[in-house]
Amino acid sequence: MILAGDIGGTKSVLGLFSRQSGPEVPLAEAVFPSRSYPTLEEMIAEFLSHTSPERIEAACFGVAGPVSGVRVSVTNLPWVLDEAALASALQVPRVRLINDLQAVAGAISMLHGKDLKTLNQGRPAAEGPRAVIAPGTGLGEAFLTWDGKGWTSHPSEGGHTDFAPTSEVQIQLLRFLGRSLGHVSWESVCSGIGFPNIYAFLLDSGSFEEPSWLRESLEGARDPIPVIVDAALREDPPCPICREAVDLFVSMLGAEAGNLALKVLATGGVYIGGGIPPKILPFLEGGGFMEAFRSKGRMSGLIGEIPVHVILNPKAALMGAAEEGMRMLP
Repeated sequence: MILAGDIGGTKSVLGLFSRQSGPEVPLAEAVFPSRSYPTLEEMIAEFLSHTSPERIEAACFGVAGPVSGVRVSVTNLPWVLDEAALASALQVPRVRLINDLQAVAGAISMLHGKDLKTLNQGRPAAEGPRAVIAPGTGLGEAFLTWDGKGWTSHPSEGGHTDFAPTSEVQIQLLRFLGRSLGHVSWESVCSGIGFPNIYAFLLDSGSFEEPSWLRESLEGARDPIPVIVDAALREDPPCPICREAVDLFVSMLGAEAGNLALKVLATGGVYIGGGIPPKILPFLEGGGFMEAFRSKGRMSGLIGEIPVHVILNPKAALMGAAEEGMRMLP
């Protein structure tokens, strides 16, 4: 029996797997609001109290944060996780912590057909590096390399690198956020954290009005992203500020996805994960994403050959963690 988890700043998913069922079919699964629990151990205890599993032989958790050795500080939660402490608390002999995007990357080979939406067919190199970028609560990045026998996933904290604007509006956005944030990263504009930042900038610019119905919806919302996205998609009445917010988000995400593709020379493809992309799929298909992705000067021809896919399967990180957990078994 393997315990696997996708541990995020907003929500966490836990699942039980067996070698016989494989990493794609959990025997039990549950979703938890991460901030409702003081520790991961308490969340796991609640999950296991409802599942009564046989002895767990291994546990692997994909965590939204940089893993240093056997420890990780969760980026958007006040949690510090340690492999030895978890093994002791859970009475599990083998525990591993990996970056959540490393877990998503590990699931790429299991994704097919309905799990993916292709934005650019490209010309994939069968053994070429693959890149993963995922806007969720934060912005995760990772990549995969082929070693001649199989794929190895590599974590990254590229989402925290400096935001590089590519238009006059984005330069103004950088200046606006720089006044309050100091350091403006790609995560500051291309994530769940980024959406409210973009909206606040557009409102402050004076170029858009905020309808009263939208203001009331945002004031009463725990999460502003669905409100902004739903308003951007609606036609009656149209909402120019929300549409501009999503268009700007998509353009910046496309630019950073293209940056990542160049840095790892992702000739095997770029995969867009995270909870936000499936919600804004019509905008990703609208052309702005790929235009920004390809806009790389002398490298535009090269990057235009790279396949780009949106991951539609919300369980990719859990599957990748379960796969890693199975590798830990003797």
